[in-house]
Amino acid sequence: RFAPSPTGFLHIGGARTALFNQLFARHHGGRYLLRIEDTDRKRSTEEAIDAILDGLDWLGLGADEAPVFQSKNAGRHAAIANELLANGKAYHCYSSPDELQAMREAAKAEGKPMRYDGTWRDRNPEEAPEGISPVVRFKAPQTGETVINDHVQGEVKITNDQLDDMILLRADGTPTYMLSVVVDDHDMGITHVIRGDDHLTNAFRQTQLYLAMDWIVPEFGHIPLIHGADGAKLSKRHGALGVDAYRDMGYLPEALRNYLLRLGWGHGDDETISDQQAVEWFDLKGVGRAPSRFDFAKLENLNGHYMRQADDARLVDLITPGIAERLGCPVNEIKDTLLKVAMEGLKQRAKNINELTDNALFYVKSRPLTLDDQAAGLLDAPARAMVAELASLLEACGEWSAEPLEEIVRTYAEKSEIKLGKVAQPLRAALTGSKTSPPIFEVMAVLGREESLGRISDVTKNST
Repeated sequence: RFAPSPTGFLHIGGARTALFNQLFARHHGGRYLLRIEDTDRKRSTEEAIDAILDGLDWLGLGADEAPVFQSKNAGRHAAIANELLANGKAYHCYSSPDELQAMREAAKAEGKPMRYDGTWRDRNPEEAPEGISPVVRFKAPQTGETVINDHVQGEVKITNDQLDDMILLRADGTPTYMLSVVVDDHDMGITHVIRGDDHLTNAFRQTQLYLAMDWIVPEFGHIPLIHGADGAKLSKRHGALGVDAYRDMGYLPEALRNYLLRLGWGHGDDETISDQQAVEWFDLKGVGRAPSRFDFAKLENLNGHYMRQADDARLVDLITPGIAERLGCPVNEIKDTLLKVAMEGLKQRAKNINELTDNALFYVKSRPLTLDDQAAGLLDAPARAMVAELASLLEACGEWSAEPLEEIVRTYAEKSEIKLGKVAQPLRAALTGSKTSPPIFEVMAVLGREESLGRISDVTKNST
């Protein structure tokens, strides 16, 4: 299961955790479930829940069943705490705020973490002071050790005297995170808990709760966190953290999914891994213990690969909103068809959807094109005269396609004793308004005879 807290966006680390859970379930023929841990009602928002669900759907990580909302199970959680009370495995604690503060200060003075001292563990509740609403604490084992055979971290153990009696129910009767997680995982039939290794210490306490309830303890796999390129824990200063930001930056979901898969998990030297291969190959044995470093350059290269593989019509659909925004008007059917014809060449050069949108814009701009500074610099008076002369030769071209157009331009360059680039660059500037574009003869073929000659005419009519 993937169990995010809806207090913000879908974090990139959370997305990788969801992916590992989904692939593990698929590989073993199991179920991949989603639980929204919304017990912090003040911080949990509908907007955050929607953002998580939307991000998961976009990445192809939607759960196999409807999500479980933890807040709706509070009654069940409290019932389990009361069952532990009835069985002598939990107790009411009446320690006052002042007493707890004294424990904190004493621990701090000794340089130790705060641990509840067990004052009310075996004390008669009849001695309870007035005016104190009790919490319910778990009566944790005080001897022996708790051992976890983790699928990623290996055998991890802790002596039980290092763990204090954690709170199960707050004074207002609401369940704590630790209790809620155990009860929900049990009720949902979770057999494997795959999550970040920042939860490893929680696993000891949760294991004790499972054993106290005589429930089957799930198997654990605690995966390392994602760090930035500098080796520090991934944070806002490293760049985008939310999945929505990567979508806005123009990454394809399959590219991000592939990148996250390879971030901490490996299968030989394979870099590009299909969804089918991922399901077939994935297992927790391939997950390393060391934190992985997020590398934007690798993600961008991988995204470029998936863009070149992507269906042209799909890419046109993805760039159409950006094209319309830049043009200030909707993309009509004629322009849509033009973009689909152009896409095979366009997608070879772009690393993301935003770049692809920018690169495609010249195809559908209205005449006369606005030249950028570099293009204008290429079209001085001699260059305009040369392009005008070339245009008269191009007008006579029978079949308007890349090969015969290139032959005309090459022949002209040879007869004029000019390097092909010296001819092609001004021609590109006139046709695209820019210094860079897909191969210029391909551009001319896509634009067609009328549009190509018209654009050339726009920049050459004042050349004489």
